[in-house]
Amino acid sequence: MTFNDIHRIVGVDHHDPFVVLGVHPVVHGNSSGVIVRAFLPEAVKVRVIPAPKGMRTKVMTKISREGMFEAVFMRRKEVFTYRLAIEWPGGSTEEREDPYRFLPVVSEEDRYLFNAGDHRRVYEKLGAHVRTLDGILGVHFAVWAPSARSVSVLGDFNGWDGRYHQMRVLGSSGIWEIFIPGVKEGALYKFQIKSTDGTLLEKTDPYARAMEHRPSTASIVVSLDGFDWNDAGWLKERSTTDLSVKPVSVYEVHLGSWMRNVHDGYRWHTYREAAHLLVDYVKARGFTHVELMPIMEHPFDGSWGYQVSGYFAPTSRFGSPEDFMYFVNHCHENGIGVILDWVPAHFPKDAHALGWFDGTHVYEHADPRKGEHQDWGTLIFNYGRNEVRNFLLSNAVFWIDKYHVDGLRIDAVASMIYLDYSRKAGEWLPNPYGGRENLEAIDFLKHMNSVVHQYYPGVLTIAEESTAWPQVTGPVSNGGLGFSMKWNMGWMHDTLQYFGLNPVHRSHHQGSLTFALLYAFSERFVLPFSHDEVVHGKRSLLSKMPGDEWQQFANLRALYALMFGFPGKKLMFMGCEFGQKAEWNHDRQLEWEVLQYAVHSGMQKCVDDLNRLHRSEPSLHEVDFSYHGFEWIDFHDAANSVISFIRWSAEHLEHVVVVCNFTPVPRHGYRIGVPKAVQYVEILNTDSSLYGGSNVGNAGIVRTEATPAHGRPQSLVLTLPPVAVLYLKPVG
Repeated sequence: MTFNDIHRIVGVDHHDPFVVLGVHPVVHGNSSGVIVRAFLPEAVKVRVIPAPKGMRTKVMTKISREGMFEAVFMRRKEVFTYRLAIEWPGGSTEEREDPYRFLPVVSEEDRYLFNAGDHRRVYEKLGAHVRTLDGILGVHFAVWAPSARSVSVLGDFNGWDGRYHQMRVLGSSGIWEIFIPGVKEGALYKFQIKSTDGTLLEKTDPYARAMEHRPSTASIVVSLDGFDWNDAGWLKERSTTDLSVKPVSVYEVHLGSWMRNVHDGYRWHTYREAAHLLVDYVKARGFTHVELMPIMEHPFDGSWGYQVSGYFAPTSRFGSPEDFMYFVNHCHENGIGVILDWVPAHFPKDAHALGWFDGTHVYEHADPRKGEHQDWGTLIFNYGRNEVRNFLLSNAVFWIDKYHVDGLRIDAVASMIYLDYSRKAGEWLPNPYGGRENLEAIDFLKHMNSVVHQYYPGVLTIAEESTAWPQVTGPVSNGGLGFSMKWNMGWMHDTLQYFGLNPVHRSHHQGSLTFALLYAFSERFVLPFSHDEVVHGKRSLLSKMPGDEWQQFANLRALYALMFGFPGKKLMFMGCEFGQKAEWNHDRQLEWEVLQYAVHSGMQKCVDDLNRLHRSEPSLHEVDFSYHGFEWIDFHDAANSVISFIRWSAEHLEHVVVVCNFTPVPRHGYRIGVPKAVQYVEILNTDSSLYGGSNVGNAGIVRTEATPAHGRPQSLVLTLPPVAVLYLKPVG
């Protein structure tokens, strides 16, 4: 040890205080022994209490006024375990284990895999973990800060003083670590990082598994191993289930505004409370999955969770990590899958979080032309850095591994794969080949999807990707991105544009409804009516519909019936199912009070029945991703704004006929060709009085006639209700 070593430790400026502190062999002239050193600012007196029998307690010598102590044990050939007895000002005393006597926990293999970008469970090594080392219970802390001069753990266990628990860096890995005995679950902590220019930064743990409720920002030590899961059967079935041939109907939820506790200060429901309320509601409606808008910790409510500061921490707004485990477990016990929105595209600039993490651009690109989202005021991950890719890869695995979630909906994929996303000429940097494709982000997405599908078969990865990028759901082996499914933003846009028209003008825009069939099977699509369509002045779906109240509700029922009849999996944002009138507001619960009115409860009943048919009719879900499951009857009748088509089951053993009239004029004697000479039962009529309609229809059953129509020898003569959709199924 040199004077410089003491000076650097006193100044919290040492990259490896373990070479000085703790227990070490020492040579004095011709004699050898063992020396114990401790840096304990404010301590009055310190004694070493050796564990080996026969060794005596020894008072340490204070060798610097700042608090460096040492004791030499001559004629001792090997290092030994010990405790420190400390006397503090005022006479208080304590005994504690010395954190500087423990060997590293993060192995060379861990460091190699992490630095290579392929340690899929690095969250088990980085962050804060309750562990027992050498029979001593404590917490192991590890953080990646590759350009830091020094890193310390701050916590409520050391008075938030960075002098007490200075960490060591492990070789050239950039990983700093320390095991602190006696720290318990529930402890609050941060990392104090000294940058290359000497600036002290206080940062939350990027791998923290829990964080304080905003505006506080400390990380919290928690263990995720104590929850008693009861979903083994669900997980086993999931691993062998091909959801491409199963009904998938997703209810998208923002937990903070779905429903509030109006009897207790209008507060949020906890994860446990929401588990029961939401599961009961979703089961009653017939949805197969819930999709939660991001529940990862975030500082700003108004970001709806899309500006994440704690990627490994369920937000404390609704409870603890174990509470969220309860939520997922309860969903699985009731047959409901859980999909999480996941945001690997960008993160906020909040000073306590990832940005400028060690005083340099660690997680983000340094050049704002690649590193900053101008629209959102956020930072873009540097996908070219192995450790950043590993952070995101392990985060995707983490939610599946530790919380048993059934899918990840990846937000803003277009912003990841295009370097010029929402940028003007000169505001972006091309890739090495001069193109606009972000090759590093593309490679990351392929790798992430490959890992998830390899280790967790049956788990969905769903891309929110708004462009015509090819093979988003194509296999990685064939050059695709490897997603399970993709939101069909084009279908959503065209369909809503059509339904927003006054019916008198719809005859000129029939192509808006039929265009999607030109590409409907180029990807494995989800048909979304998501939160994005009911915010920022876009109004609610109901308010987008033209006409008086009756026509608005009729249009909305027809819109939903078209979606459920159209090939593709389904997604509906909360509140849309009962026709909420107001645009969604994240600070308020949904307009549950409107369900007292028949038009709203009728709308809800219509969605219930659509979900029921979606589940029960193989024709409506078995062949969503192939032309074999869809057949036009007629899409040329633009003059009457009528379209008709057939949905087929696998092997064409069953079918459902869908007929849509998108004008408020009933059509009597309307003939369509059908495949079979049998009776057809009207299994759904969105104009039913049960739903708030006018009850125009076909009295439940229609018999075919041997009159050719639309290239088929048999036909049906129907009454088409106004602004309505019919589902007809053959019987006999």
